[in-house]
Amino acid sequence: MNDLIENIDKLHTTEMGVERIKRNLAIEADDAVSWCKERILDKNASMERVGKNWYVVIENQRITVNAHSYTIITAHKVKG
Repeated sequence: MNDLIENIDKLHTTEMGVERIKRNLAIEADDAVSWCKERILDKNASMERVGKNWYVVIENQRITVNAHSYTIITAHKVKG
């Protein structure tokens, strides 16, 4: 288990982060943080820590999380 999974309850984002996640992934979820938690905890998700961030990739989506504050910075669709 890694630090991100162990601290999943600390996961959060800003109001701007919520809007960015919803816009970039075209999701309608009311709670973007809970939506991201589910994606991160999915058994098919791959995680890598690079410097100060965790990068979680599942299907065609990448979620970027600050490794110190557990703030969801952004999320994007991955091409290819």
